[in-house]
Amino acid sequence: MQRTKGMHDLLEKEDRDLFDRAWEITRKNHESNFTFYLPGMIRYGSIRGRYPALSLTGDRCQLQCEHCKGLLLEPMIPAASPEALVEKCLKLARSGHAGLLLSGGSDQRGRLPWKRFVKAISRIKSVTGLFMSVHCGFLDFETAVALKAAGVDQALIDVMGDEDTARNIYHLDGLHQVVNSLRALSRAELDVVPHIVAGLNYGRIQGEHEALRIIRRFQASALVVVVLTPLKGTPMEHIPPLPPIEVARLIARARVMMPNIPISLGCERPRNKENELMEALAVYAGATRMATWSEKTVDLVLDLGLKSLFQPTCCSVPYQQGYGEKLPLSPFST
Repeated sequence: MQRTKGMHDLLEKEDRDLFDRAWEITRKNHESNFTFYLPGMIRYGSIRGRYPALSLTGDRCQLQCEHCKGLLLEPMIPAASPEALVEKCLKLARSGHAGLLLSGGSDQRGRLPWKRFVKAISRIKSVTGLFMSVHCGFLDFETAVALKAAGVDQALIDVMGDEDTARNIYHLDGLHQVVNSLRALSRAELDVVPHIVAGLNYGRIQGEHEALRIIRRFQASALVVVVLTPLKGTPMEHIPPLPPIEVARLIARARVMMPNIPISLGCERPRNKENELMEALAVYAGATRMATWSEKTVDLVLDLGLKSLFQPTCCSVPYQQGYGEKLPLSPFST
């Protein structure tokens, strides 16, 4: 399998060795598959993602991180009581969904109200068999064990790599909360998919590469790299977008450090004029998954001799043949 000559045209000389190494490691460990994901309620033409996000707190969040201020909760389906959660999940299962993401706002210590909902989650899992991801927040070992016992399939957790970002952006007591949460999830043997928000500290790459070193200490089942998307109404709304090469370098270094895990360019990223470049560089840098996509990126993947797959879920979910069998085929296979 050969890369196109255009790959090096996108890179400065000092980046070429890193990206070449990342590409070779990716092909050695992940063969030729590249999976495109359509998460949540996002549409691509006539096809809608089939992995909705539900918020256990509605639009309420006490933590009020600087990059979000609770705004990311607004498009989620509210399910603020165990009874409402059961009702809505049963309805989703009956309508042909095969999985969902449970999320919500945090208290001032970064915790979600899992203990209140764990029995409901267990009932939903036993009755429906839905694949369940949880955006778990920062939790203790007891809570991680309870989520595992209830049937949660994977935990998504934001990982930053420096005290300044942990304290001043996430409003946590310190980075130890992140490390302790990863340790709790690992001890509970709950699959964990860390998320790194590139440019999180006001558009600067600051602790992201240290975050990779933290993640490497634990057995992650996948890694998702998302990119700060300045939201109107937050202190970061006027922050310039992060250059695509910075995102791609992070992915390439992640690939070199963690050869065997799937790496995704996630759905949360600026949809600006440089998005197609970011996507192309992510492919070259060793990503094996991408949430949402540009048509040019599908063409690029095919030109590179890779096999394109499609799944209408969050990009944290492993590819499963036949997922959502009632759906049309891949939107780029017709």
